[in-house]
Amino acid sequence: MSVVLEKFLKYVSYDTQSKESEECCCPSTKGQWLFAEELINELQEMGAKEITFDRNHCYIYATIPATVGNAPTLGYISHMDTSPAISGQGVTPQIIRNYDGGTIVLNKDHNILLDPTDFPELHNYIGKSLVVTDGTTLLGADDKAGIAEIMTMAEFLLQNPHIPHGKIRIAFTPDEEIGQGADYFDVNTFNADFAYTVDGGALGELEYENFNAAGAKLIVHGRSVHPGDAKNKMLNAILLAQEFQGLLPASQNPMYTEGYEGFYHADSISGNVEQVTVDYIIRDHDRDKFEQKKKLFIKTAEYLNEKYNKNVFEVQIKDSYYNMKDVIMTHFHLIENAKEAMDELGIKPKIVPIRGGTDGARLSFMGLPCPNICTGGHNFHGKHEYVCVESMEKIVELLVRIAEKYAGM
Repeated sequence: MSVVLEKFLKYVSYDTQSKESEECCCPSTKGQWLFAEELINELQEMGAKEITFDRNHCYIYATIPATVGNAPTLGYISHMDTSPAISGQGVTPQIIRNYDGGTIVLNKDHNILLDPTDFPELHNYIGKSLVVTDGTTLLGADDKAGIAEIMTMAEFLLQNPHIPHGKIRIAFTPDEEIGQGADYFDVNTFNADFAYTVDGGALGELEYENFNAAGAKLIVHGRSVHPGDAKNKMLNAILLAQEFQGLLPASQNPMYTEGYEGFYHADSISGNVEQVTVDYIIRDHDRDKFEQKKKLFIKTAEYLNEKYNKNVFEVQIKDSYYNMKDVIMTHFHLIENAKEAMDELGIKPKIVPIRGGTDGARLSFMGLPCPNICTGGHNFHGKHEYVCVESMEKIVELLVRIAEKYAGM
C-alpha cells in the first residue's frame, strides 16, 4: 500500500464534519480537535519543525526546514473538516483496484451505484485504483486527500534532505466547509511568501479564479388567518417566497450554469404561513455582475413590498469572499511554476475557474497569495465521492517538484 493511501485511509476514519451554528465556536465540532491531535503527533514523529498548535481555534502550523538558502518560503494548506451536507461518521472506504470501467456497487442493500452513465469521468480511470464510499457517507477526500498528500510530501522531504528546496510551511485549518476556514488563520505566524491550497478536484486542476460570493437571507413576513375566513386577509408567506423566487432570472439557477456563469441559489428554507426564511447564496466571477446580482435581489424585495404596500419582504446580504484573480495576477509565477511542474511530470494542466470558494481566496486578500491545486478527488460532499490512488501519488510528486522550482528563485 502506498504511503499516501495509507495516510488517507487513516484520516477518513476521523469524523470531522463541520457544523453551521448560531454560536461562534471554532472549530465547530469536537472531531476536528481529535484529528488535529493525530496530525500533530505525526508531524512530531516525522521530524517537522516549528510545530505550532493554535489551541484556541484548532489551526496547525509546521515547517519543513530549507535545504538551500536564499529561497522564498513556500506554503501548502489544506482543511481538516468535511462537509455537513452528508454524514462523515463511520466512513467505510472501499478500494476498487484495476477499475474496469463498469458500474461500481457502493451499497448492494440500498442499490446505491457509482455509474459511469451518471459520472462519465469514471472512464478516465480505467485500469486505475479508486477509493469509494460504502454508499452511506461521504468519503472525505475533500480535503483529507489534500492533507494526506501534504503530509506524505513532508515526510518524503524530511527523509531526503538532498532534494533542494527552500523553507516550506504547512498549515491545516478547521471549518472551511462552513466558510470560516480563514477566520483565525494567522498569516504572520504562517510567515510564508506565498502558498497553495491543496483542495481541488481531478489531477491537473490549477485554479486562480473563484466566485465573488455573498450570503443572502430572505425573510418573508406573512399573515396567518384561518383558511375558512382568509379572503383578502391572509398573506401566505410560503407562496410569497415562491413569488420572490419566480422573479429571479430562471437561467441564473445553478442547475443551468457552468464555467464563468454566476447564479442565485436557494440553499435552505424553513417556515410556515406566518413567516418563511430562505437562505440564498449569490455567486459570480465578474465583480460588476456580482454587484448587479445583489442589487437585483434587493430590488425584487422592494418591488414586492410596493406591490403589497407592506414591508413583507426583508433582505439581509453579507459578502463572503472575492475573486482571488486580482491578487494572483501580480504573482503569476505561482501559476507558471505549477504548470511547468505538471508538464514535467506528464500531468495535463487544467486551468479552470473554481465554481465555489476556497480558503485561498480569503488568504490572498489577507496578504498571502494562494491559488488552488488538485487533490485527485471527484463528487465531493456526497455518497458518490471517490478519489484515484494514482492521482494522489502523482500530486505528492507535484508538491515536491513545485518546491524544487522555488529553490532556485
